[in-house]
Amino acid sequence: SRHLNQTYIYRKYLTDFSSDVCEGMEYLEAHSFIHRDLAARNCLVNENNVVKVSDFGMTRYVLDNQYTSSSGAKFPVKWSPPEVLHYSKYSSKSDVWSFGVVMWEIFSEGRTPFESRSNLEVVNDITRGIRLYRPHRASQPLYAIMYRCWHEVPTRFILTERKWFRKRWVLVF
Repeated sequence: SRHLNQTYIYRKYLTDFSSDVCEGMEYLEAHSFIHRDLAARNCLVNENNVVKVSDFGMTRYVLDNQYTSSSGAKFPVKWSPPEVLHYSKYSSKSDVWSFGVVMWEIFSEGRTPFESRSNLEVVNDITRGIRLYRPHRASQPLYAIMYRCWHEVPTRFILTERKWFRKRWVLVF
């Protein structure tokens, strides 16, 4: 039917957007950069519906895949994993957590994560293991990918290779 076809095409656009962000993050990771502010607000869509990661103001070049920011530094709480919330420790794995939130933003059609919660409430929720709900546009398998991005350290990542973003995305499809 026509409705099912439109739904499929729309979901494919959303999936392609997520894939484009993943490719951008793979590039950054391969060149030893940690973005630290990955969010839908920092992604641009061109006339061909290709998404590019942007806003590199918080990005850091790292030699050992880890960066610890100074205390009191501002950071995007609703896109951050526990190790950032509690210890200000960033890595490509914290970018993966943010990527899961970006996927959530894409499949929720631009909603703000934890929109009705204060930053303090979000820190408490994340610490207690509460995660974002499945957006209505995300299938259960796509939500499972998002959810895997939000696992606790150190078991959050089954794969330990540097090219985590590429390997993770291959697992999706």
